[in-house]
Amino acid sequence: MADLNALVDQLSALTVLEAADLSKLLEEKWGVSAAAAVAAAPAAGGGAAAPAAEEQTEFDVILTGDGGKKINVIKEVRAITSLGLTEAKTLVESAPKAVKEGVSKDEAAKIKAQLEAAGATVEVK
Repeated sequence: MADLNALVDQLSALTVLEAADLSKLLEEKWGVSAAAAVAAAPAAGGGAAAPAAEEQTEFDVILTGDGGKKINVIKEVRAITSLGLTEAKTLVESAPKAVKEGVSKDEAAKIKAQLEAAGATVEVK
């Protein structure tokens, strides 16, 4: 295993441009986006901190599978999220994955109905 303290020291010595290049390289290598991870972290932490007695007002629509109709599901995901073809395809293929987070109960039900009509399996949390 790598010496984590040495790794921290090396990363601390990077310039801002070098850190940005490192970020891009890691995104390409791992197929992730740093912006998506940062945006998802507060949403996940915020829901856990809320008291259980309060009624839930924000819901997450989670795609759990494409139901064998991947192309139809990708089309619906693109329509719902305004993602590009590649991003929508990646989202569908990496199910279970959040399609929309922090939406109202009515909007979550509407999105769920759209995705189910396309053949997907969906959860609302």
